[in-house]
Amino acid sequence: MTASTDPQTLGARADAILERMTLAQKLGQMMQPERQAASPDDVKAYHLGSILSGGGSCPGDNRPADWIAMNDAYWAASMSDEDGRTPIPLLYGVDAIHGHANVLGATVFPHNIGLGATNDPDLLERIAQATAREILATGVEWTFAPTLAVARDLRWGRTYESYSEDPARVASYAARFVRGLQGDLGRDGVIACAKHWVGDGGTEQGFDQGNTVVDEDELTRTHIAPYLPALAEGVLTVMASFNSWNGDKCHGHRYLLTDVLKGRLGFSGFVISDWDGVDYLDPDYATAIGKAVNAGVDMLMVSVEWRACLAHLTRLVADGTIPMSRIDDAVRRILVVKHRYGLFERPRPADRHWSQHDCLGAAEHRAVAREAVRKSLVLLKHEGGLLPLTPSDRILVAGRNADNRGHQCGGFTVAWQGTSGNDFIHGGTSIWEGVRDVAPGATLSVDGSAADASAHDVALVVIGEKPYAEGMGDLRGVETIGAGSAFGGKNLRLPPYGDSLELATLHPEELATIRAIRAKGIPVVTVLVSGRPLVVNDELAESAAFVAAWLPGSEGGGVADVLFGGHDFQGTLPFAWPATADGATAEARDREALYPRGHGLTTGRTR
Repeated sequence: MTASTDPQTLGARADAILERMTLAQKLGQMMQPERQAASPDDVKAYHLGSILSGGGSCPGDNRPADWIAMNDAYWAASMSDEDGRTPIPLLYGVDAIHGHANVLGATVFPHNIGLGATNDPDLLERIAQATAREILATGVEWTFAPTLAVARDLRWGRTYESYSEDPARVASYAARFVRGLQGDLGRDGVIACAKHWVGDGGTEQGFDQGNTVVDEDELTRTHIAPYLPALAEGVLTVMASFNSWNGDKCHGHRYLLTDVLKGRLGFSGFVISDWDGVDYLDPDYATAIGKAVNAGVDMLMVSVEWRACLAHLTRLVADGTIPMSRIDDAVRRILVVKHRYGLFERPRPADRHWSQHDCLGAAEHRAVAREAVRKSLVLLKHEGGLLPLTPSDRILVAGRNADNRGHQCGGFTVAWQGTSGNDFIHGGTSIWEGVRDVAPGATLSVDGSAADASAHDVALVVIGEKPYAEGMGDLRGVETIGAGSAFGGKNLRLPPYGDSLELATLHPEELATIRAIRAKGIPVVTVLVSGRPLVVNDELAESAAFVAAWLPGSEGGGVADVLFGGHDFQGTLPFAWPATADGATAEARDREALYPRGHGLTTGRTR
């Protein structure tokens, strides 16, 4: 099945349905509640156009069969014609931003920052294709990806969702990832969503949901530029951003949403809000809703209070605050996307092609993820010819991230804030497990206490961050907690990850482990698992070799592939590496960086 691509045909189909819809049906299509707050009966009663799973929100035992059963129920409710209405199939959306990582057993790919180090757009397209198949295997049609943020401040808790601080590198991946997800919108494709429009990576001090203060030329050159290839590729949806541009919230910014995106750039899909994103436009909820819809938001992602939102929306149309023409435009856009995707012709989720195939965590998908890990590793330092290691080396493996699949996957994995340990990352390998597979005689000692120069030739110490997501990954002082109201964003009211860019301040135990091992006369190879470059000068000084592994995902064996010389290093830095804690911003790193963007050593040797 290939969906129709002719705009005139799509528009005519949408118009034919629109003419038969009541106001209640139209407004229902503009709602996207979270699954825990809306039942199939609600879908039927309120004509809801979409449902989503928030981070960690999963049905039943979180297996594909549970997802398919849930989506079957929602789909059946949306297709009911008991009240004489025209059935409009529902869209289900998820945050599959590095694989379908909400689901147990899914392939978890490296986060975007690691993919940015690969310099391989072809690989990005293959990753998106594999992700699309695993999404479809759960009866889902829509993912809120790719993220096209250009992160300019390493203190931002979403830095790892950005491919690079360089807009050209981000742009080089945008179309290929959209193409991999959507394909020809036939059997193997899902609906993609470019996000977050716009300027999310440019906020002052890296505050999540903060304020991006740049002129329009800079906004266009740095933050809008990566969207152009995605739009040219036909991305069907765009998500509005929590941040402000020069003090004005993007969710209520008619100039950016309507004049620029839909007008100047010709975007014909629909705009969806972020999670409760309209709430922060005005203290009065009804006023906030009116501002968002009139600005150009077409579908409202409302986690819980969707009934109140729907009631306000109904009154705002009745009193003329939102003109009927704006409602018709929003609903028409939603219907066109559903037709463009062929949703009206697709059978119930259980009867679709990929629902019949057990491809979640498939070997061929894991092979692509492992390739991505290999290509993402950046060798920052190499002295003494210590690499590649050999299986016969007497290797001590240490560090709290060595045998921790949860930590190496990062945020948005099984749960919103990620997970710790190996229990919830089914399949794949930790970095330690990958090393053990190559060198069965290696020894694991997480705290390094087993280090013994007479027993160990080299130590592999895996250090870094713990998982985090969004504002809880920000690096900012505790005095900023509670400042969220100044920006109209809730995440600033959440506790940040820490207040320093220096790893030794965030996690002093990591440096202590390295030094304790070094004190016993054992050379150290350090692997850093992190969602951003960090100040690691002391850790570098104590290491003979140092590798930036980013957040490699479920296939930690890819790290061993390179450390043992099965493949040489080929990754290069997508961000310049800070020399000091003053190097948080891209501008500061342009003036002084420990390693420039594009840096990456090779050993020149494989085995």
